[in-house]
Amino acid sequence: MKLENARILLTGAAGGLGSELARQLTAAGSSLLLAGRNAKRLEALRETLGTNAAVVAADLTSTEGVALTVRAAQAFNVNLLINNAGANSFGLLENQPWSSTAQVLAISLEAPIHLTQALLPWLKALPQAAIVNIGSTFGSLPFPGFVAYSAAKAGLHGFSQALRRELADSLVSVVYIAPRTIDTPMNKPAVNELNRALKNRGDSPERVAGQIIQALRRNAREAHLGFPERFLAWLNGVAPALIDRGLAGKLPIIKQHASSRH
Repeated sequence: MKLENARILLTGAAGGLGSELARQLTAAGSSLLLAGRNAKRLEALRETLGTNAAVVAADLTSTEGVALTVRAAQAFNVNLLINNAGANSFGLLENQPWSSTAQVLAISLEAPIHLTQALLPWLKALPQAAIVNIGSTFGSLPFPGFVAYSAAKAGLHGFSQALRRELADSLVSVVYIAPRTIDTPMNKPAVNELNRALKNRGDSPERVAGQIIQALRRNAREAHLGFPERFLAWLNGVAPALIDRGLAGKLPIIKQHASSRH
């Protein structure tokens, strides 16, 4: 996929990964339409990117926000959609307020589907276009303490595969990229403490953004980033009982940190 002169709608642009991805895509020669809810942070990012960037501030969990974003994307002549926005919530499901669970599902799964559906007629009319969905290792390796997030990312993975097959006779490509843990402010202290306790490795936003760009340039349909997470996700697909047993041994530690108040 050529990123030079690409015109990209990037959701979740003001976040840790989103802002770094915006910087590296701009350096690669792309023009960016930065989407998110925080107009002030988006404008601050736009100012660092130069003249080839614009902003659309909208809530993609609302019908109005999706419509506003689609109009801005058409005016910007977008040919590449990157669904990067996401939300996480760490804790045992029985202790999670419904509002928190609903937000994770709305932002991480429903919003990408709605935005893609609304923008699809525009993308299909172009000589070439692409949809890139940023998932997570937890989409293929569902993890206790992250039930709603795992469900959302597993749904995004299935959505990406189904849509790719549905668009096989079109000029629109669909890409799914699943990073492992990313060290961003979205991680609450309890999550960081859990990762340290389990010795889970994380990657910087700079590293993940670079890996995403490499995956796009080599025309990957799917990319699962990080080892051993990539192998464990594969193993979960062929022998989930092995993962069940492995995680059962870690469950006391997970529950301890999932019950933390900070």
